Amino acid sequence: MQIWPGHPYPLGATYDGSGTNFALFSSAAEAVDLCLIDDEDNEERIRLTEVDAHVWHAYLPGAQPGQRYGYRVHGPFDPAAGLRCDPSKLLLDPYAKAIDGQIDGHSSLFSYQFDHPDRQNTEDSLRHTMTSVVINPFFDWGYDRPPKLEYHESVIYEAHVRGLTKLHPGVPEELRGTYAGMAEPAIIEHLTSLGITAVELMPVHQFVNDPHLVAKGLSNYWGYNSIGFFAPHNGYAAYGTRGEQVQEFKTLVKAMHAAGIEVILDVVYNHTAEGNHLGPTLSFRGIDNASYYRLVDDDQAHYFDTTGTGNSLLMRSPHTLQLIMDSLRYWVTDMRVDGFRFDLASTLARELHAVDRLAAFFDIVQQDPVISQVKLIAEPWDIGEGGYQVGGFPPLWTEWNGKYRDTVRDFWRAEPAKLGELASRISGSADLYEHTGRRPVASINFVTAHDGFTMRDLVSYNEKHNEANGEGNADGESFNRSWNCGAEGPTANRIINKLRERQHRNLMLTLLLSQGVPMIAHGDEIGRTQAGNNNVYCQDNELSWVNWDLTPSQERLLDFTRRVVKLRLDHPVLRRRRFFGGSPQHGGESELGDIAWLRPSGEHMTNSDWDESFARSLMVFLNGEAIPEPDTRGGRIVDDSLLILLNGDPEPVEFCLPSEEFGTGWEVVLDTSRDKAHRKRWEPGEATMLEGRSMAVFLRPPVETSDVG
Repeated sequence: MQIWPGHPYPLGATYDGSGTNFALFSSAAEAVDLCLIDDEDNEERIRLTEVDAHVWHAYLPGAQPGQRYGYRVHGPFDPAAGLRCDPSKLLLDPYAKAIDGQIDGHSSLFSYQFDHPDRQNTEDSLRHTMTSVVINPFFDWGYDRPPKLEYHESVIYEAHVRGLTKLHPGVPEELRGTYAGMAEPAIIEHLTSLGITAVELMPVHQFVNDPHLVAKGLSNYWGYNSIGFFAPHNGYAAYGTRGEQVQEFKTLVKAMHAAGIEVILDVVYNHTAEGNHLGPTLSFRGIDNASYYRLVDDDQAHYFDTTGTGNSLLMRSPHTLQLIMDSLRYWVTDMRVDGFRFDLASTLARELHAVDRLAAFFDIVQQDPVISQVKLIAEPWDIGEGGYQVGGFPPLWTEWNGKYRDTVRDFWRAEPAKLGELASRISGSADLYEHTGRRPVASINFVTAHDGFTMRDLVSYNEKHNEANGEGNADGESFNRSWNCGAEGPTANRIINKLRERQHRNLMLTLLLSQGVPMIAHGDEIGRTQAGNNNVYCQDNELSWVNWDLTPSQERLLDFTRRVVKLRLDHPVLRRRRFFGGSPQHGGESELGDIAWLRPSGEHMTNSDWDESFARSLMVFLNGEAIPEPDTRGGRIVDDSLLILLNGDPEPVEFCLPSEEFGTGWEVVLDTSRDKAHRKRWEPGEATMLEGRSMAVFLRPPVETSDVG
């Protein structure tokens, strides 16, 4: 094979239609071998002799898409000094666009001997590890046009590619659990009929299936164990893993865009699958350990870990920052995704020890002309000291609002003194975000997500039931803010089941009526259960997959959720781009008249009302004629006004509709205590009895519509 000098940029394997340029960064290497692997795992080693600024490179005219390859890096092996070069290990290209195979847990993957950890293991890992693949970057995008929706227009749906599609009867059996399966019309029709505007895919970067889980008959189902930040996970590919996964993922994005749905990726840049000092040598560790990983300052053999996974990437390293930014840019420009949710994002903000909202990572994201234009969502915590940073991220970023989740759960399980906190959360959490110049859309509101109970289990279990994970039920969160409504798990008690259905509707309605951006966890719209398991990270089976065989009650829940999403999308008063006037505490109440908080008696809430420990009921008036935002044609947005009644009390409560200053007539559009709401007209001051633990939404058309754009 001919070998030309090639170029140091771009990093990775870049096919240009004729041949492939290979470029690898390593400041620790003394020599680098590019290894070409054939179908029988035979290896051809090519010594890279061209080096520019620690980038080793060559151009191979004969290297075509589908070619498997890896690297062997020669250099010092001195773990105590943070140096772990080991040419006996075939290493993945950190910039690989596709990856073939999985690791098998063999001892050759580790650079130390199991019985003598202080001795180096020089077994060759070639036949036990994964290989990088040269891809064809060309793809017919046709008339693809990303939806580019504003945050306030968004309804996000957190989904797992495999879990969402594996049991769907409308997906061909051979495509279930794959990118192609998720692109099927049956899945897209479900999303569009629900009103979803964006899917947030759980990790699709290539991840490692942990051998210790496989040995127990389990697997890494969630995928928060990345090893390839440019490569779509090959386990979700229907048509092949020699680059076909790239084409298949692009086809999924193209299909979603055609349906008006954005694609957001849940990305894990805080750590890698190589784990702690006892982990395998798969890529970064053997290429340039000290440049990629954060090592303990006075003990370079060990890793500084704020993720709970064994290592953390070194965010003050320019090469790590380049890797992450190149990866993000690639997924936007080449794969055409519409945004990212950053797992354990507080770790990305750690330059030394503290979380710094002005860290270099945020600076370069802010300045990047590509990445700054897509949706950026932070999971604003990690397990390190000071890691809980809800409300602490800079402008441009939105955040998973953990305080919203906790408050809504507490209110509906009847915890005392939660009205004031609830008011702040459902009105956009101005107390968390307004002081940094951000708006209500900074809050990604959620009640449930992949990590924890499903919404159905939240109202069916007091305790976690994770025995299937094989860890003695010791894993997973023990404090879930859940309530089983009177029985643990499934029951034949009709009263309890009816209450659970109502509580489920309460949670869903609260979520979708709140200011900010709602996120629904996949299957919550149909009452998906995990049998009380709140940590299904290792359960790639029916326990975690969405079951599409719906009971009548699940069908009713799906219909209810569709109606609530439609109500939200139809009414700008529920999707405000600015905070309400007044103090951010208790949601505010101002002279603008844009919002009012009322007792069940119809009178305005007082300061003492918010502090009553027994108070669990109130009304919220949202003025559709006082939205301080212009429409797209320069006029003023005018919407229907809404009156939301919340009764978190176990007993029925009488509500008196407010006086004529709020409206001369109201109509019920939703009631969580009934499958179908009444459609009769209600007069000012008229009393209605709201069942215990229920909600209702009343609507009043605008009084004046003459100055609508």
